[in-house]
Amino acid sequence: MAVCAIENRTVGATGAAEDHGNAVRENGEPEASGVPDDPPDAAEEARGRGAPPGTAPAVPAFTIAADGSYAARLALAQVAAEASGEAGGAWFVERWTLDGPEPYAVPLPLDQPEEPDSEVLPLADGRVLIRRRVADRHAVSLLYPTGPGTGELPLGSVECAELTLLPPTPDGVSAYALSAGAHSTSVWRVAGGACGPEPVAEVPGRCSGGVWLDRTGRMLALDRGMPGGGPVKAVAVDLERGGEVTPLLQIAPDSNDRLLLADPDSGLLLIRSDAPGHDRLGWGVLGSCLPVRFPECLHPADVAVTPFAVQPGQMLMPESCAVALRIDGAAGSWVGVWRPAGRRLHRLAAPQGWQAGRGVWTRDGVLRLPYTHGNVACGVALLEAPDDDEQGSRTSAEPGAESGMQPSAADAPLPVCKPIPLGQAPLTGRTVPG
Repeated sequence: MAVCAIENRTVGATGAAEDHGNAVRENGEPEASGVPDDPPDAAEEARGRGAPPGTAPAVPAFTIAADGSYAARLALAQVAAEASGEAGGAWFVERWTLDGPEPYAVPLPLDQPEEPDSEVLPLADGRVLIRRRVADRHAVSLLYPTGPGTGELPLGSVECAELTLLPPTPDGVSAYALSAGAHSTSVWRVAGGACGPEPVAEVPGRCSGGVWLDRTGRMLALDRGMPGGGPVKAVAVDLERGGEVTPLLQIAPDSNDRLLLADPDSGLLLIRSDAPGHDRLGWGVLGSCLPVRFPECLHPADVAVTPFAVQPGQMLMPESCAVALRIDGAAGSWVGVWRPAGRRLHRLAAPQGWQAGRGVWTRDGVLRLPYTHGNVACGVALLEAPDDDEQGSRTSAEPGAESGMQPSAADAPLPVCKPIPLGQAPLTGRTVPG
């Protein structure tokens, strides 16, 4: 893997390996023995996947498949207690179908409610993977609709202190998870393998994050901190070569360089680094020797900016890719749209009930934003990427631009796709709003 380099410097991957969990079959027999993990650092766990301090807090689990076909989340239903009659909350898995003419949600409840710390991940075939903590193990199952009920296929479990699902794979068939210890991190394939959860790589150092670098699900980028301290650096892990590690980001010797997003088509990388003196968003190109840029428009005052989606299909044209960003200020959240070539941050209204920080681009430059509120159980707002020469969306650095304190309701509403009962849905003549 070529280093996305900035200063043309690389470091070696050294460190002692250690075991991070044992896969357990459904018959209760462990597949392999190992040494239990050291407990994770509390501050690291609180930030979630190694996100630097000051970033937006994690939102309830809502995950979109890499191709945008399905999404899954934990939803909360109000139920009445049998003894007292008082209403309470019960978590259940909900699958969203997003690639049809109208989005719709399918609840996947079981006899027992889910725990709020469970994680869900949609697969390309419509099944939903769920990771649950059960005592000192993490159990993994696949959920799917079966007529009026919910089917469950247990895949096995992993004995470890912490297990975190990685983002959906590009092919949508497999699923992976990280188990981080004090000195090394295990990468587990928890679905799509031959026989239940299995370790596929052992990476020296404590790793977090997780970004796929190609369309095959072979190259995985992780943010790694080495034992004994030192800066966090993004590395590339080759899952088909036993977890071979290659340096990926080296901006400055002592800087913390994390990879946030990558687009395999164009090679565009979105990076967070403190090389400029404090945490800043920057961008580079995979395999390029050109320096990482840190645009001033991605550093507006008094708001936090977090990228969450990159426009696909822009082959070898990273500067033309539209990037969607979540903008969090004192008055709420906005949607930001930015292109490297345009050097402008467009600030747009988010739909009411937006699953903040979640969305997916089409190849034609339409951003699909999931939302739910009131009587809309499953909705998708369509936002077309504005041209950089359009008036009306100004960056905070321009005269008269928004300060980040205005309410998003002042902006024009977005066109939305609202679900309708299937019995009333016409079979022909449908048009997409906007």
